[in-house]
Amino acid sequence: MVATIERDRDAGKLALAANFFRALGDLSRLRILYTLLDGDKNVGELVQLVGSSQGRVSNHLACLKQCGFVDTRSYSKYVYYRLVDGQVRQLLKVSQQMIAGNAKLIWACTRVDAPEEAESGE
Repeated sequence: MVATIERDRDAGKLALAANFFRALGDLSRLRILYTLLDGDKNVGELVQLVGSSQGRVSNHLACLKQCGFVDTRSYSKYVYYRLVDGQVRQLLKVSQQMIAGNAKLIWACTRVDAPEEAESGE
Protein backbone atom coordinates (compact mmCIF):
# COMPACT_ATOMS: atom_id res chain seq x y z
CA MET A 1 0.00 0.00 0.00
CA VAL A 2 2.78 2.46 0.91
CA ALA A 3 4.67 1.60 -2.31
CA THR A 4 1.53 2.34 -4.33
CA ILE A 5 1.11 5.73 -2.63
CA GLU A 6 4.78 6.58 -3.29
CA ARG A 7 4.48 5.49 -6.94
CA ASP A 8 1.32 7.60 -7.36
CA ARG A 9 3.04 10.58 -5.74
CA ASP A 10 6.05 10.12 -8.04
CA ALA A 11 3.74 9.79 -11.05
CA GLY A 12 2.05 13.05 -10.04
CA LYS A 13 5.42 14.79 -9.78
CA LEU A 14 6.45 13.44 -13.17
CA ALA A 15 3.16 14.58 -14.73
CA LEU A 16 3.74 18.03 -13.27
CA ALA A 17 7.29 18.10 -14.67
CA ALA A 18 5.93 17.01 -18.07
CA ASN A 19 3.50 19.95 -18.05
CA PHE A 20 6.36 22.28 -17.09
CA PHE A 21 8.42 21.14 -20.08
CA ARG A 22 5.39 21.06 -22.37
CA ALA A 23 4.87 24.77 -21.66
CA LEU A 24 8.45 25.32 -22.81
CA GLY A 25 8.09 22.94 -25.75
CA ASP A 26 6.34 25.38 -28.07
CA LEU A 27 8.46 27.35 -30.55
CA SER A 28 6.40 30.54 -30.19
CA ARG A 29 6.51 30.46 -26.39
CA LEU A 30 10.28 29.95 -26.49
CA ARG A 31 10.63 32.89 -28.90
CA ILE A 32 8.68 35.02 -26.45
CA LEU A 33 10.80 33.93 -23.49
CA TYR A 34 14.09 34.46 -25.31
CA THR A 35 12.86 37.88 -26.50
CA LEU A 36 12.06 38.81 -22.90
CA LEU A 37 15.68 38.07 -21.94
CA ASP A 38 16.38 41.50 -23.48
CA GLY A 39 13.86 43.22 -21.20
CA ASP A 40 10.17 43.90 -20.67
CA LYS A 41 7.94 44.10 -23.75
CA ASN A 42 4.28 44.83 -24.38
CA VAL A 43 2.12 42.65 -26.62
CA GLY A 44 2.55 44.93 -29.64
CA GLU A 45 6.33 44.78 -29.35
CA LEU A 46 6.25 41.01 -28.95
CA VAL A 47 3.97 40.65 -31.99
CA GLN A 48 6.54 42.47 -34.13
CA LEU A 49 9.56 40.69 -32.67
CA VAL A 50 8.08 37.19 -32.62
CA GLY A 51 6.22 37.47 -35.93
CA SER A 52 2.86 36.06 -34.83
CA SER A 53 -0.62 37.54 -34.64
CA GLN A 54 -1.70 39.48 -31.57
CA GLY A 55 -4.23 36.82 -30.61
CA ARG A 56 -1.66 34.06 -30.84
CA VAL A 57 0.95 35.99 -28.84
CA SER A 58 -1.63 36.88 -26.20
CA ASN A 59 -2.65 33.23 -25.90
CA HIS A 60 0.97 32.13 -25.46
CA LEU A 61 1.56 34.88 -22.91
CA ALA A 62 -1.49 33.72 -20.95
CA CYS A 63 -0.03 30.20 -20.86
CA LEU A 64 3.40 31.46 -19.80
CA LYS A 65 1.86 33.63 -17.10
CA GLN A 66 -0.40 30.86 -15.80
CA CYS A 67 2.60 28.51 -15.61
CA GLY A 68 4.66 31.11 -13.73
CA PHE A 69 7.29 31.94 -16.35
CA VAL A 70 6.25 35.56 -16.98
CA ASP A 71 4.58 38.32 -15.02
CA THR A 72 3.05 41.67 -15.96
CA ARG A 73 3.30 45.28 -14.96
CA SER A 74 1.13 48.13 -16.15
CA TYR A 75 2.55 51.41 -17.35
CA SER A 76 0.25 54.07 -18.75
CA LYS A 77 -2.13 52.26 -21.12
CA TYR A 78 0.22 49.32 -21.76
CA VAL A 79 0.79 46.00 -20.05
CA TYR A 80 4.40 44.87 -20.12
CA TYR A 81 5.52 41.28 -19.81
CA ARG A 82 8.72 40.22 -18.12
CA LEU A 83 10.44 37.06 -16.99
CA VAL A 84 9.25 36.24 -13.49
CA ASP A 85 12.66 35.94 -11.87
CA GLY A 86 16.28 35.00 -12.24
CA GLN A 87 15.42 31.30 -12.23
CA VAL A 88 13.64 31.58 -15.57
CA ARG A 89 16.58 33.55 -16.98
CA GLN A 90 18.97 30.90 -15.60
CA LEU A 91 16.87 28.07 -17.06
CA LEU A 92 17.01 29.66 -20.52
CA LYS A 93 20.76 30.24 -20.29
CA VAL A 94 21.48 26.70 -19.05
CA SER A 95 19.32 25.28 -21.85
CA GLN A 96 21.30 27.31 -24.39
CA GLN A 97 24.53 25.87 -23.00
CA MET A 98 23.19 22.32 -23.09
CA ILE A 99 21.89 22.78 -26.62
CA ALA A 100 25.23 24.17 -27.79
CA GLY A 101 26.99 21.08 -26.46
CA ASN A 102 24.48 18.62 -27.95
CA ALA A 103 23.15 20.39 -31.07
CA LYS A 104 24.08 17.63 -33.53
CA LEU A 105 22.48 14.95 -31.36
CA ILE A 106 19.34 17.00 -30.78
CA TRP A 107 18.91 17.75 -34.52
CA ALA A 108 19.41 14.06 -35.32
CA CYS A 109 16.90 12.80 -32.75
CA THR A 110 13.96 11.16 -34.48
CA ARG A 111 12.08 10.24 -31.32
CA VAL A 112 11.18 13.62 -29.83
CA ASP A 113 7.91 13.87 -31.74
CA ALA A 114 7.28 10.13 -31.94
CA PRO A 115 3.90 9.07 -30.52
CA GLU A 116 4.03 7.65 -27.02
CA GLU A 117 3.75 3.91 -26.73
CA ALA A 118 1.12 2.51 -24.42
CA GLU A 119 2.60 1.80 -21.01
CA SER A 120 3.12 -1.83 -20.26
CA GLY A 121 1.89 -3.28 -17.01
CA GLU A 122 5.18 -3.00 -15.12
